[in-house]
Amino acid sequence: MSRYAFGVDIGGTTVKLGLFDSEGNILDKWEIPTVKENNGEMILPHIADSILQKMQEKSIDKNEVAGVGVGAPGAVDDNGFMGGGAVNLGWKPLNITEIMESILGIPVKANNDANVAAFGEMWQGGGRGYRNMVAVTLGTGVGGGIIVDGRILTGANGAGGEIGHIHIEDHEEDACGCKKHGCLEQYASATGIVRLAKRRLAEDDAPSVLRAGEVSAKTVFDAVKAGDEVAIEIARRFGEYLGKGLAAVANVTNPEVFVIGGGVSKAGEILLDFVRPAFAKYVFTPCSNVKFVLAELGNDAGICGAAGMILR
Repeated sequence: MSRYAFGVDIGGTTVKLGLFDSEGNILDKWEIPTVKENNGEMILPHIADSILQKMQEKSIDKNEVAGVGVGAPGAVDDNGFMGGGAVNLGWKPLNITEIMESILGIPVKANNDANVAAFGEMWQGGGRGYRNMVAVTLGTGVGGGIIVDGRILTGANGAGGEIGHIHIEDHEEDACGCKKHGCLEQYASATGIVRLAKRRLAEDDAPSVLRAGEVSAKTVFDAVKAGDEVAIEIARRFGEYLGKGLAAVANVTNPEVFVIGGGVSKAGEILLDFVRPAFAKYVFTPCSNVKFVLAELGNDAGICGAAGMILR
């Protein structure tokens, strides 16, 4: 009987790895650098080598390992193929599953990193007990992972759940990282909140602590907690955009719960207080009975979800 699984979360700077028992408990976790030279050709071999070294260290035989789950930053189809590659890793189109299995001789499953993190939150985190959920990651961008009836919604070529690129604003002149204009992540990400703050501060001379130093998502929500009126206005605009975007998602997927994570979510419950009213304003009534909770797994969501793809 298989006693173990490995979870892998490939990031632009580091790769997080975890060793799990068959019940989903983390037995060990570690990181290795993401070596992007030569179009990232050594990233997957380095990951495989690190797993083999851990197996040797722990005296684990291959027949004791149920498999290796991998989350990668890009669209990954059900066969592990990344048809668009991964720009921030330097990857051209490749098949993660084939490459890893050829080195390890162990079953491998791969999916988009945000989808995998969503699966982790459903399995072990804020989404425990639900089978229909949407995980929203508010970081440098806005990532999403959609779980329907306990399964990751991958889509035709692995791009399912890209909620950060829902068009939300017709009059945006700045381009999103995707080259389009008016995407949700231009307003609801950490950088998006800074954009909203700078635009609000430029409108008039209303007093605000935000005029005195660095403006960031953290300083905005710290100011909100302190009762700063300008910061509260910025948070309302943020909530209006995110609530409207998530209402559109709910109207299509009808989830039981939204699990909100990423760096911006460290603001805590107060962040959700600005999202709920806008969501209620825009959502289709039969889809309105949705809970909003904060993610619980933090940086472990990716490795947990990756292992969960093997163990569940």
